[in-house]
Amino acid sequence: MAGSEPVTSPDQHKPGHRKAGRIGAIISVAALLLMLIGNHEGATEDIWLIGIAVGLLVIVIGDAVLRRNGLRS
Repeated sequence: MAGSEPVTSPDQHKPGHRKAGRIGAIISVAALLLMLIGNHEGATEDIWLIGIAVGLLVIVIGDAVLRRNGLRS
């Protein structure tokens, strides 16, 4: 019986909410950029906050492009 059916995990049977994930990532980016306003003197924190925010945006935009082109289901 196992030879004829593909082996899958329970997470593969129910898809997640893509739109909620995108909205959550954009809200996280906004929160990270709002953290730039503060009473810190060094630029190290700013570099990390901007870097993580840009990384999240790249992931969201890349996912949207791949889905639009049909390269990702």
